[in-house]
Amino acid sequence: MADPLLQRIEAWRRSRPDHPALEGIDRTGGRCVVRYGELMARARALRPLWGAARCVALLCDTTPDCTLLDLALIEQGMAVVPIPPFFSAGQVHHLLTSAAVECVVTDRPEGLRALLDAAQLPYEEAAHRDGLCAPLVAFRLSAPARRSARHFDKITFTSGSTGTPKGVCLRNRAILTVARSLVQASAASPADRHLALLPYATLLENIGGIYVPLLAGATVIQPGAAAVGMEGSSGLDARRMGEALIRFAATSCIMVPQMLLGLVGCTEAGMRPTRLRFAAVGGAPVSPTLLERAAALGLPVYEGYGLSEAASVVAVNTPAANRIGSVGRPLAHVRLRIADDGELWVAGALMEGYLQQDGASCDADGFWPTGDLASLDDEGFLHLHGRKKQIYITAFGRNIAPEWVERELTIEPAIAQAALFGEGQPCNVAVIVPRDPAGVEAAVARANSRLPDYARVHTFVLADAPFTPANGLASPTGAPLRDQIGHRYREALDACFRQGAHHP
Repeated sequence: MADPLLQRIEAWRRSRPDHPALEGIDRTGGRCVVRYGELMARARALRPLWGAARCVALLCDTTPDCTLLDLALIEQGMAVVPIPPFFSAGQVHHLLTSAAVECVVTDRPEGLRALLDAAQLPYEEAAHRDGLCAPLVAFRLSAPARRSARHFDKITFTSGSTGTPKGVCLRNRAILTVARSLVQASAASPADRHLALLPYATLLENIGGIYVPLLAGATVIQPGAAAVGMEGSSGLDARRMGEALIRFAATSCIMVPQMLLGLVGCTEAGMRPTRLRFAAVGGAPVSPTLLERAAALGLPVYEGYGLSEAASVVAVNTPAANRIGSVGRPLAHVRLRIADDGELWVAGALMEGYLQQDGASCDADGFWPTGDLASLDDEGFLHLHGRKKQIYITAFGRNIAPEWVERELTIEPAIAQAALFGEGQPCNVAVIVPRDPAGVEAAVARANSRLPDYARVHTFVLADAPFTPANGLASPTGAPLRDQIGHRYREALDACFRQGAHHP
């Protein structure tokens, strides 16, 4: 059966062959355009890069080249594994081996060589092609792991809440179910110009920022991370982002909360994206105060909620139904249930399971536990109330388990205890009990060198006393009690968060 996305692209090829499907910046700095009439032909021309490989990973900037690669792999029925650009060598090793990747295609060969060498994975450079925006190089892994008998269309890896990312296995039918619901919710049309602000490897951008516009016959604008102000996984030049929204006449985009803060600041300074009609924000909790500031400026910002295990989006506010403080009503295909303990369970378009695990942990009715506490109001808007566990999500949408980072800190001789904070914030701040106060700064730097950039400690507060059961800051087993520590050091933590990401 033909893929529904490719069927729609074929329909647009016939009815609107000259309409731009993809726009980007070519290697000379000029504008490049791929029209619907030539979209799939250009994609098919890239097939020789991976040859007979059946599972292909992509490490690419967010450009038309990356989308062409993705579409070509979909048409061939290959398993596609996007590599997050912020993953460490250890995380890349885990991704490639657990997914049994046979070939990696990249537009950043020097960076990939360094990652593969650091991960001690043997490889050969198998093929080269000239991309629209950069040269493309295929690296064939010399000893890929044995593939599972089960087939998945896309394997998306979380940002690694415990340091070892989970591979979420998806089929195209779930992905396209979500995409079609988003076309309806966002009222996407051929007149839209979607500007990609998030990395291709982010499932939300992959589905909402590529498949949704292409289903609708719209234009996907992918100038690359630097052109829209992204610096690494958690750095943002808000002015450059605002300029890009205006320069490319964007009508839609997807943001994380820190980007929304930047957009509000730009607009308040007189830099208004006048063509923007739908800016979805998600990936982490959004401050209602920030949403109210955006609304007061007339910005069309709509908070949503989702998770990779449910093929990205579960609920979203829309122009027709928007309630600040909620994450909107569920999409058309979604079914929700609130358990007795307040946990949200979701059904409708779910993963097949995690890599190396048997199936999704659904109940008999097909509902999956999200780990989020939630409630539904009388008008069907979904409200979130935090996580059941300790994992927090930064303002850039990165999942972090504090225990992971704290473990890296406390293996340093200068640090006795540590507690990490950063829920909904642009930076991670640690409260540290030192053994050697003079050595803490260097110890934090060493710990950071072992962590991917989104999990690094940006600044720290020195505790005035150890965390003990006696002062209520530690459990009887010595584990830090974060709520109590956060309360005790709230003023110092808030001052650090106001200063933003300041590396020690």
